[in-house]
Amino acid sequence: MKIFKGNVLFLDRSDINTDEIIPAKYLTEIEKAAMKPHLLEDLKLEGFDPKTDVQGKACVVTKENFGCGSSREHAPWALEENGINVVIASSFARIFRQNMFNCGMLAIELSKDQINTVFKEFGRSNAQIAVDVEKSVIMIQSKDQTKEIEFQISEFDRALIQTGGWVEYADKNY
Repeated sequence: MKIFKGNVLFLDRSDINTDEIIPAKYLTEIEKAAMKPHLLEDLKLEGFDPKTDVQGKACVVTKENFGCGSSREHAPWALEENGINVVIASSFARIFRQNMFNCGMLAIELSKDQINTVFKEFGRSNAQIAVDVEKSVIMIQSKDQTKEIEFQISEFDRALIQTGGWVEYADKNY
C-alpha cells in the first residue's frame, strides 16, 4: 500500500482538467518517470509555479470536477511520479477518479462546505495530511491547528488501495 501522508498542495480552482495535469504532448512517453517534470506545467492559477510548488508535496486539495477532460491514466501517473498519492476535492471526473483507485491512489470526495473550510483554515499554511484508509479519516494539521475529517469510499475502492491498485488486486483475487 502506498503512503498517504505529507505536505499539501492547495489548488484553489474548479475544473482542473487532465491536459492541465499532464499536457497531451507528453502522452507518447513510454516511461512514467518522463512525465514527472511536466506535472501541472500548463495549469494557470495565480501565484502557482509548478517548478517550485509541486516539489515535496504528497497531497492535492482542490475544488470540484478535478480530472475532467480526456480520460487517461497518464494524469494519475504524473501525480504518482511526483509523490502525490492523494487528491481531495468536492468532486472528480468519473474516469479520473477510478483511474486513481486503479493505480492504488486515493481520490477523496468531501462536501463543498468541508473543502471551503479546509481552504479557509489551512490554505495559507504549510499544512500536512495523514490519511488512515482503514478508519476513513483524514488528519490535517498546520503549525496552529489540527482537524480530523471523516470520508467515505466503497469497500471495493478500499480493497484496490490496500492491494496497491487494480493489477495487484486482480493478481490476488483472480
